[in-house]
Amino acid sequence: MKELSLNVLDIAKNSVKAGASLIEIRLEETDETLTMTITDNGCGMTAEILRGVIDPFYTTRKTRKVGMGIPLLKMAAEQTGGQVNITSRHESEHPDTHGTEVVAVFHKTHIDFTPLGDIISTVTTLIQGSPEIDFEFLHVSDQFRVALYTRQLREILGEEIPLNSPEIIQWIAQYLREQYETFSH
Repeated sequence: MKELSLNVLDIAKNSVKAGASLIEIRLEETDETLTMTITDNGCGMTAEILRGVIDPFYTTRKTRKVGMGIPLLKMAAEQTGGQVNITSRHESEHPDTHGTEVVAVFHKTHIDFTPLGDIISTVTTLIQGSPEIDFEFLHVSDQFRVALYTRQLREILGEEIPLNSPEIIQWIAQYLREQYETFSH
């Protein structure tokens, strides 16, 4: 993928398919690294499925026979000297604490580092496509902190105004953009 934000979108869409009601997206940057952590409370994966997700020839999809999202993420991280770690607890074995966490570490100074890209569009696309899910987005470094929590937006807006209404999606994009711009000066 040409930008890491597309990997975030792919993984979070898998969380949606897994029935998650909460998806946390955390990006932590230092001068040297970018750590991407996506955590959900979806149904989780069995040990067998977890072993298979790194294999590009494994997928649970019925429409195609290969799943490239995680293998491409792993390759992008490893090309920079980084790594990907996936942990998951399946609901059959952990009825109260199921879910999945994907952690990818990238070395930003490496020539093969893929840029983050348009993370604002990724976050707004996820909210627009799954307004019933709680998303927690946090992007932090020594220089900035950008955050959005849809649960807080719901408390302010009430149940009458859906998060995927065009005005709210525009506001969310502008809110994130303003946070980033505050720190870019």
